[in-house]
Amino acid sequence: MAFQWWGEKESHRGTPVIVKMENPNYSMVEIESPSEEDVFLTPNRNAKGRGKNAKQLTWVLLLKAHKAVGCLTSIGSATFSLISAIKRRVHSGRTDSEEDDDDSNNIQEIDSENENGGTSKTVKTRFYSFIKLFLWFSVILLGFEIAAYFNGWQFEAPYLNFQQHFHLPSFEFQGGLFDFVYSRWVFIRVEYLAPPLQFLANACIVLFLIQSVDRLVLCLGCFWIKFKKIKPIPKGEIVLDVESSGGSTDKSNYFPMVLVQIPMCNEKEVYQQSIGAVCNLDWPKSNMLIQVLDDSDDPITQLLIKEEVQKWQQEGAHIVYRHRVLRDGYKAGNLKSAMNCSYVKDYEFVVIFDADFQPNPDFLMRTVPHFKDNDEIALVQARWSFVNKDENLLTRLQYINLSFHFEVEQQVNGIFLNFFGFNGTAGVWRIKALEESGGWLERTTVEDMDIAVRAHLHGWKFVFLNDVECQCELPESYEAYRKQQHRWHSGPMQLFRLCLPDIIRSKISVGKKANLIFLFFLLRKLILPFYSFTLFCIILPMTMFIPEAELPSWVVCYIPATMSFLNILPSPKSFPFIVPYLLFENTMSVTKFNAMISGLFQLGSAYEWVVTKKSGRSSEGDLVSLIEKDPKHTRGVSVPNLDEMEKEEVRQKQQRVSEKKKKHNRIYTKELALAFLLLTASARSLLSAQGIHFYFLLFQGISFLMVGLDLIGEQVE
Repeated sequence: MAFQWWGEKESHRGTPVIVKMENPNYSMVEIESPSEEDVFLTPNRNAKGRGKNAKQLTWVLLLKAHKAVGCLTSIGSATFSLISAIKRRVHSGRTDSEEDDDDSNNIQEIDSENENGGTSKTVKTRFYSFIKLFLWFSVILLGFEIAAYFNGWQFEAPYLNFQQHFHLPSFEFQGGLFDFVYSRWVFIRVEYLAPPLQFLANACIVLFLIQSVDRLVLCLGCFWIKFKKIKPIPKGEIVLDVESSGGSTDKSNYFPMVLVQIPMCNEKEVYQQSIGAVCNLDWPKSNMLIQVLDDSDDPITQLLIKEEVQKWQQEGAHIVYRHRVLRDGYKAGNLKSAMNCSYVKDYEFVVIFDADFQPNPDFLMRTVPHFKDNDEIALVQARWSFVNKDENLLTRLQYINLSFHFEVEQQVNGIFLNFFGFNGTAGVWRIKALEESGGWLERTTVEDMDIAVRAHLHGWKFVFLNDVECQCELPESYEAYRKQQHRWHSGPMQLFRLCLPDIIRSKISVGKKANLIFLFFLLRKLILPFYSFTLFCIILPMTMFIPEAELPSWVVCYIPATMSFLNILPSPKSFPFIVPYLLFENTMSVTKFNAMISGLFQLGSAYEWVVTKKSGRSSEGDLVSLIEKDPKHTRGVSVPNLDEMEKEEVRQKQQRVSEKKKKHNRIYTKELALAFLLLTASARSLLSAQGIHFYFLLFQGISFLMVGLDLIGEQVE
């Protein structure tokens, strides 16, 4: 049997390694190492041609040498930069294992009697220990493969057909001790390791293709919406002049009673701007009540928020401050407690804004009219816009992801299915729908998705407004982003376990049940993080050390590139970041997979709620520009003291600068271990001449390395 060699094939060159088999069809397999003739030119070989082309050969060699020196120089500078970054992180940073102590004040357990916290830490330790064990094993295997390479075992994976020859475990071997050991390792790979690995790879490829088809269908639906210019049209008349409209007594206009809620917890960076923006909403003051639901445990923050509310009360705003003594259930418990107030029965709709959200003055004018003469609508959701999307590489990549989420997923599901997951903020709910669906429940960390699913099971419809935006900010550090993603991916799995019986027993159509179970939960919340982590972080490195199991190039390169291209279409200005986006999404699969497992099996970390750190980027200057741009929107409502707001903004900026100087950069051990694992696998891929796999593993390893050192959250100058 012939093998594909890197050098030219000659008859019986070098030192032969002979394996004799008992299979009657194949009596002998001869694997040879290359001789010195493949490396050095002999005097009697191609002498004439070499003499004629000596000058051209000299120039080619000089160009090759120049290119090699340039590569070595760039590699050297990059290596020194990387080493300096590592030293800076090691000396001034802390590992992610120390995070729990720092965030103990920001974490609230949904179930105070849950004793799975120790189990969660044990699982995290085991997960990291498994990665480290696999890393050391891969390093040993890399050394073993390099030694085998120089001993003549130089074949490529597509030509490795040992299954035809190693049918029987008993065989005679002629060669050295190393060749004997390596041949046994090849036999184990072929007979025992490659088949299950190939089966798992094929299963992940199938899931990958199904998820890719789902993304493609969503993009086609978005294209159809754009092509046909489809969008929800309200039946109610929109009147911009609130005071002259006659309020709710004028039947020609639609100004129902609206309750606005601002839940917050230790949000001292953003409380002023959110309260100020809500108090400037265009709506009759007699028909709107603002609840500031403060769950802060810091007395200073409580006092500041309470003073801000009192200031707006003096300006004439209809606003109340509410603080809970028993802070159970975090945001869901906060909202549930507020809805139990006796005066809520006088209101028809409730609007929710998180503490860092700044709605435009016409927000209610553009959302509430969709409820008029349509009693089936329970929710009107607006999309988010981001004030700090260009702050650093991390915020740019988040912007790509969230743009696809709102522009494609939410809009398509809202138009064609009248159902999507509530985003937890910037949405208007019909209070009757909330009550019929069971209200806010504290059983998961995704109370917004929970109420949306229960309302859908009761037959209510949702409306998504892609042209109505609400300003907010993105997490600017990997630490904050990772904890946010952990909550967003563990909660849906908790909810799926709890809602599955209700979905099956519900009276909605079979198609809606299938959409909820297979698309909404399984495909987009479970399968996506599972195959991303398994395929690109486990199977792909393993196929480098077990080359008998293969991943096609289109799985590694072409399909992911196409999906990234589709994901980036809603934000065309982000096209230069398509490669970092692809790598970063695979890097985040570690966090998402871990969160999905913890939520699915009810581990302790599934109940952790960490408040996402705000930097106050959604500055008061945006409010100033709104007031200057359209002063009539503020008529009849209070106007904030702009001088004090500007002074407060300067103070907060100075505080952020001082906090940055004191900040300890974290080192994320799991990401670093996976980075070195992928880099080791990329080195192994060179021995099999798998070019695409090498580059993907190399760049993916560098991406993991950047995330592990938290370089992705560095500020963009």
